[in-house]
This record gives sequence, C-alpha cells and structure tokens, in this order.
Amino acid sequence: MSSFNSSLTLFALLAGISLSIFPAVTAFPAHASLGGLSERELDKIIPTLNAVLPGKVPPPLKFNGTKLVYDKAHPWQPLRPGDIRGVCPGLNTLASHGYLPRNGIATPAQIIAAVQEGFNMEPETATFVTYAAFLVDGNPVTDLLSIGGKTKGTGLDPDSKEASVAGLNTHAVFEGDSSMTRADAFFGDNHSFNQTLFDQFVDYSNRYGGGYYNLTVAAKLRTQLIKQSMATNPKFDFTSPRFFTAYAESTFPINFFVDGRNPVRALSMANATLFFRDSKFPKDFWRAAAPIGPEGIQHVPEDFPIKAGRNVNGVNTYTADPTSADFSSLCLLYTNFVNQTVKSLYPNPKGILRRNLIINLRNFYPGVPGGTANCPEIFPYGKL
Repeated sequence: MSSFNSSLTLFALLAGISLSIFPAVTAFPAHASLGGLSERELDKIIPTLNAVLPGKVPPPLKFNGTKLVYDKAHPWQPLRPGDIRGVCPGLNTLASHGYLPRNGIATPAQIIAAVQEGFNMEPETATFVTYAAFLVDGNPVTDLLSIGGKTKGTGLDPDSKEASVAGLNTHAVFEGDSSMTRADAFFGDNHSFNQTLFDQFVDYSNRYGGGYYNLTVAAKLRTQLIKQSMATNPKFDFTSPRFFTAYAESTFPINFFVDGRNPVRALSMANATLFFRDSKFPKDFWRAAAPIGPEGIQHVPEDFPIKAGRNVNGVNTYTADPTSADFSSLCLLYTNFVNQTVKSLYPNPKGILRRNLIINLRNFYPGVPGGTANCPEIFPYGKL
C-alpha cells in the first residue's frame, strides 16, 4: 500500500470520521485546547497543569496477523457516569472494550497502541494522525486527549473560553461535514449517532450491496452525502483534509469492521449497527488479517469526482478552493497543518509547552501522506 493511502485511515478513524487545515488563522474554530491563549494566559495556566514528558511512540505489533479481539480481557461494558464517547465509532468501540481507557481520555501512545491492537491499523498511519489530532485538540502539557467533548480530565480548564479543552468533537478539527452517521455541525449535534443517516446507510447497502456495505455502496453513498450537504448546509466545507478523510471514512467500515477471517470485504447491517450505534465488537470478532489502511479509496470518488471546496454563499453554492490540498498536493496537507494550524494556536510557546510541541511534531512527521522524501520536515519552534 502507498504511504498516501496508509496515512489517511486514522484520519478517518478519528473523524467519525475528520481534521481541517485552513488557509487562514481566522478560519480556525474558537475552541481548541490550549491553543489560542495569549502568552500571558499560557504563563498563568501551564504551572497549574500536571506537566509530563510526552510518551514514546509505541512500536509496531510483534504479531500483526488476525486474532480474537472481543476476548475475556476486553469485555464490552456500558457507559458509566462521566465516561466520554464522541464522533468516532472506532475509538468509541475501543474504549467500550477497554483497549482505550474506558473514561474516553487517553494519551497519544495509548491511542496508537489501541488502534493497532484492536483493528490492526498500520503503525505509520496510526502515529501520524493521532499526533495531528492531539496537537490541535489535546493538552500538550498533560499529554491527554478526550475522544469526545471537552473535559477537565485532560487538565484544568484555562480561564479563556478560546482555550477550553475541546476533544475530538470540535467541528472542523477532526469532526467534519458529510459524515455517514453524524450530522453536519450546522444542524446542531455533530457528535451523536444519527438514526436518520444510519437508515440511509442501511438503505444504500440494501439497494447497491445486497444488504452489505461494500465498495460499490461506499461510492454511491459518498456521492449522496456530498450532494446532501451541498444542498442543505450553507456552511458545508469539503476542503483539506476533510476532502481526504471523507473518502477514507467510506472505506473504514469495510477494512476494519469486517472480521479478519472473512475473505469477502463486506459489512453486514447487524455488525454495522453494533459498531456505529452501540460501540461494540460483534461476538467472536477477529481483527484484520494484516496491517491495513484505506484499501479501495481510489474507487470511492469515481461516481462523483469533484475538487476540494465549500459552499461560499448559502446552499448549492459549492466552489472549488485552489488553496486546499488535494490528491495532487499531499505535502501541502502537512505544511499547512504545521505552518498555519499549529503555529496559529501556539505562536510563541516557551518552556515545557515548547518542549512538548517539538516532541509531538517530531512524532507526527514520519507518517506524512505521500512519504517524506519530497516533503521536508518543518521546525517552527526549533529543535531540542
């Protein structure tokens, strides 16, 4: 599999599946962890946090074949008061089975280990997009991230509303428009399971897949979701990286929610319901047979090939955005993220914050989509 393909899958996993890199600082959402705080505010809040040195990136699995993952060591448990779940059915399932902390608050290292162990996700992919999510939605001082909404569990909330710990539910960060089972943020609740959208998922699987979700269904449904958002959401945004992750999201259920012993990559509606609605592995579920990314992604846009863009003046005003990264400019996905998104959140970090940002950016780089050979590493805060 190409580096590009492998680097999209956990984008989809964390997005429920998305991360949005904007061409201008003003486009970044208001709620974004410690990001956006003034230097004075950071000086005030950082000493109150439980500062830690970022953990090391977990190694690849020693055994990377298929194995039973719904086992005695990982029983499903219902939510307890205070447990957090969010936009991603994959991470929700891993937390409900104890591969991630059941409270929904995890370190980057825990997420990388969990998606490999539970789904057999490729390690480079897992590392790249976990750190992308963490850098914008997590707390780089405490090394903690919420897989759902904001919580004081990732560290004491800063005084500034702009710096409240956001988690993966934050719109236009990893949550994005035209999701398969979550509504666009414009309509309100962008993180809860949406039965109407799931019914559409089932309908398309019945019409085009004989009751199963496969690549044919993925292409048809993705076309419908894009057109649906164009026609109903005046704020519909399909720029990078949501442009990429939406297509990767469409392959995710086929590659990760189908039992690894099954040679036919097609998801039954019974199992889809367990993952998307109940955050639960099917009984006797085995992970993918080998480390995997978004196989089949190249087929998803074939029914409706469009450029990255957005509605610019209400519904049905979709316009291509020439500044957005696309399939022909993969390095731009990385450079925009570092130079615009991260740098706008932390323009002048010092001390522990600077140290931890440097470490996290270093961990983020090796999984750059398309490979690092033609995409030089960026050091906005210098080196340690």
